[in-house]
Amino acid sequence: MFHVKQPEKASSKDSFGMDTPLARELADLSARRRVLEAVNIDFSGDTRILTVSNQKGGVGKTTSAVNVASALAGLGAKVLVVDLDPQGNASTALGVPHNADTQSIYDVLIDEVPLAEIVQQSPEDVNLFCAPSTIHLAGAEIELVAQVAREHRLRRALEEYLVDNPMDFVIIDCPPSLGLLTINAFTAANEVFIPIQCEYYALEGLSQLLGSIQMIQKHLNPGLHLSTILLTMFDGRTRLAQQVADEVRTHFPDQVLDTVIPRSVRVSEAPSFGQTVIAYDGQSAGAVAYREAAVEIASRTAAQSKEK
Repeated sequence: MFHVKQPEKASSKDSFGMDTPLARELADLSARRRVLEAVNIDFSGDTRILTVSNQKGGVGKTTSAVNVASALAGLGAKVLVVDLDPQGNASTALGVPHNADTQSIYDVLIDEVPLAEIVQQSPEDVNLFCAPSTIHLAGAEIELVAQVAREHRLRRALEEYLVDNPMDFVIIDCPPSLGLLTINAFTAANEVFIPIQCEYYALEGLSQLLGSIQMIQKHLNPGLHLSTILLTMFDGRTRLAQQVADEVRTHFPDQVLDTVIPRSVRVSEAPSFGQTVIAYDGQSAGAVAYREAAVEIASRTAAQSKEK
């Protein structure tokens, strides 16, 4: 007959699994949620215009743009998202119609339609607005070449719009390229916000992007500066992710946010429901991380960012 040796008397803490990695992770997430609930930020300064850009695709650029925008709106800020990507993913995530018949940012750039005529309120939040993109924007790069003041069209449209429609934040989602649409975004903005994926080759192409920013500063928009870098798709189980994060922080110590965005199923699922992860599952790890990133961004005034 076999006898199974009974384990030493376990503590009640161990028996309920309270000291496991998962339990510690859940406890940490709960503590972070409580901190976020107590956050109170005053949005009384000038409008901050951030261009979200990275010429490398698949780094979480649009995902970061819409989720940070939604999180800022949840904090009480009035936020306008300008969807400059012909794919229109930001418009989709914000639940804003953008079929071929919808007036869009294309009409603003090419036909000088006032921005106020195309901006729609997102169903997610009364403080969240979107200037949608449509498929027509795919041809805008070519059409803009022949336009007068082609690099300044978005800036002028925004300046006119903000006179009667004050916003705390304008977040411009760019295509993953350095064409005329992105140049319009850089010319219109005060700040550049770069999401960087925590994977190999994360910094590849970044030097070219920084060179483009310097050219814009020199010739079109002296006030433009790199204010924010957000590390995305972070997998804490891998040494590579930590190495990439350390390398980026070494190169850009003042611009990198403390918050990192983890790989998250909820973040990936949300767009298929026409929502940001903030609306889809606001208590998930991905949503909490984006809310923390929004708090960091909101806490940095444009002037403080520029001084760094």
